[in-house]
Amino acid sequence: MPRSLRFFAWASFVAQVTIIATGGAVRLTGSGLGCPTWPTCTPESLVPTEELTYHSLIEFGNRLMTGVVGIIALIVLLLVWRIRRERRDLFVLSFIVGLGIVAQAIVGGITVWTGLNPFIVGFHYLSSLVLVCVTAAFLARMDEPAGARERAVPAWYAGLTHATSAVLAISIVFGVLTTGSGPHSGDVEAGRTGFDSEILEHVHAWPGYALLVLTIVLVVAAWRGGLPTLRWSAALLAIELVQVGVGLYQARNGLPVLAVGMHMVLAALTAAAMTLVILRLKRPESADAAPEAGVEPDRAVRTTPAG
Repeated sequence: MPRSLRFFAWASFVAQVTIIATGGAVRLTGSGLGCPTWPTCTPESLVPTEELTYHSLIEFGNRLMTGVVGIIALIVLLLVWRIRRERRDLFVLSFIVGLGIVAQAIVGGITVWTGLNPFIVGFHYLSSLVLVCVTAAFLARMDEPAGARERAVPAWYAGLTHATSAVLAISIVFGVLTTGSGPHSGDVEAGRTGFDSEILEHVHAWPGYALLVLTIVLVVAAWRGGLPTLRWSAALLAIELVQVGVGLYQARNGLPVLAVGMHMVLAALTAAAMTLVILRLKRPESADAAPEAGVEPDRAVRTTPAG
């Protein structure tokens, strides 16, 4: 792959994670309506005016970050355009990111128009997580040859991995609902979901602990079987351990804004690592089919091509 494409692909991933951090800063500092209109900051001005407060600068800075993310995504798309026939997978992923950024900007505008409706704000965050996962998938596929892929792990392991990803999704959704019912609404005038935040904290924790246990099983199985998912499942476990620590700290200390912000970013990194684990369940058909260290020859996976 061209060095320029590699650079901007990584920049796209970092930018997607960064905009989650800046979006979190908007919400956690109560700056969600710092710019009370969209797409302009005020009805009369595209940018913050002197009469507005620092909340306006924080909110406008997040809007500018959307432009940065979009420019980087466009560069990636243009670089992939030249190889779109031989690397259709990369072209599709880059196109999804570009389209997703446009959609995210519109959803961001809707959140302002609705006075930070907590359900729309939550959807906005979940959509950002999806884009983080897509940019992570681009990085993974960029280093692999094009073409059909085949399963590289036992069927039971693949099934367990997908079940783990489902538990992660449930944990994230309940985390979003918990935040939407808590004190960090983005503005003092913003509404809440009406759910009991203390109950949701516990409900959010249950799939979180289940996720941790399932990930440990994935790591141990990958280590004992010499599976290609070992590196990323171990990274996933490490991120989860930090995430659990941050979650316990924030729950027991009145939800300090810095800890909540870290929790939001770590959720994005968890989703990205889970994406890479899933992608490692398969390998290119042209890859060396010899079993990796620790896998007995008669246990090597042999399946028909799975696309």
